[in-house]
Amino acid sequence: QVQLVESGGGLVQPGGSLRLSCAASRNIFGIYVMGWYRQAPGKQRELVAAVTSIGITNYADSVKGRFTISRDNAKNTVYLQMNNLKPEDTAVYYCNAALPVSTINYWGQGTQVTVSS
Repeated sequence: QVQLVESGGGLVQPGGSLRLSCAASRNIFGIYVMGWYRQAPGKQRELVAAVTSIGITNYADSVKGRFTISRDNAKNTVYLQMNNLKPEDTAVYYCNAALPVSTINYWGQGTQVTVSS
């Protein structure tokens, strides 16, 4: 079992920045794919960014060039640096840990990000 705890959400003006953190209860980065997803009201949950165990990253087209996913293996923490935020980035952001070639995955509780003037 893996527990994921997100933090760092909040209210920010358009053009501003936030950094989300996701702390895992144990060291899983050498195996699991870590991802950030988001879900806006009335919309499906979508992948925002992910990083594999060997450091390969993937981003949604809508956030490329603005968001950066990274991880600190020593702290068992994955981050999502979000710059130049737009109102359409408003959503609940969820951290996910997925074990490749399996159905095993874990979710955090989510953190609200609101971009508004």
